[in-house]
Amino acid sequence: MALTQTTSDGIDHGARADLKIERLNSASLKRVVEPDEDVPGQITLEQVLPDDLLSVVGLGLDLTPEQKQILAREELASVVRFGILFEAVLMAGFSYHLALSRDVTDPRFTYALHEIGEETRHSRLFVRLFSQLAPTAKNPFESRLSIAVRSRMLPFLLRRPATLDAFVLVGEEIPDLFQKLASEHPDTDPFVRDVSRYHRMEEARHLAFARTTVGENYRRATWSDRFAVRWIVPVGIVGMFDMMIQPLVYKTIGLPALATWRKVRRSPERIELRVQCARAVLKALLEAGALRPGRIPLPWRKVAQVDRRGVALVSHLIVP
Repeated sequence: MALTQTTSDGIDHGARADLKIERLNSASLKRVVEPDEDVPGQITLEQVLPDDLLSVVGLGLDLTPEQKQILAREELASVVRFGILFEAVLMAGFSYHLALSRDVTDPRFTYALHEIGEETRHSRLFVRLFSQLAPTAKNPFESRLSIAVRSRMLPFLLRRPATLDAFVLVGEEIPDLFQKLASEHPDTDPFVRDVSRYHRMEEARHLAFARTTVGENYRRATWSDRFAVRWIVPVGIVGMFDMMIQPLVYKTIGLPALATWRKVRRSPERIELRVQCARAVLKALLEAGALRPGRIPLPWRKVAQVDRRGVALVSHLIVP
């Protein structure tokens, strides 16, 4: 059930949120896109991403055309794989809370079903793109240790709806920025550009839903849920952004994996992108009332490069 909160001006925030989510339900119903039919195609360019969208831009590396082609495929494959796994987590979170729902007529219940359906379609498209990219880099997240860590972390996340919503914002804002850059660049592979545009169109509704519900969930959250939103999520932003492109991709073109990855995450270009993502999430949490201007926790200030009030700092970029 929605958390109803009425202010002195008579506005029922729960009812207003219901109306917004009902509109999202209607939009999802009218815009069902089957990617296997509506987003056909395959990669046609040898270099799927242009030079200035590669993570190593700004490092002054003298790469051959072949190295750039390989790196572009490996980097995009790493991002796509991250997206597939993240959407699996998101669907697990929605399913967990649907199973515990007290009111199956709540518009949030219906929208969660819409979003699960949309995410399954996204994932099928991403799997198709990933197969075409055919990456060769070994992925450290496929190790037994990584899987064991994720299996411990997932229950913590799924049981805390405000934290889950905050990470949904993180996990949508980061790929959205990457896909915006790719979809708007004329030298991006046409199929990659089409995939990016399609996914951004659908994820806009998912972001709107998370921005609506995160405030509701935070107001009725447990202390551990609030603690995670304030202190763990900003750390998660750094980790998720930096590991979207996992270190071993650099090894495929003869670069030292960890040393190159460290240089990439400290480059001004990457820091600026990470700050953009963090500020977008912080803005959503401030607008939802989960965080307050003047009392923004230190991890959020650091990752978004803002002061206590949420005002952007104009000093040099700082590596979180």
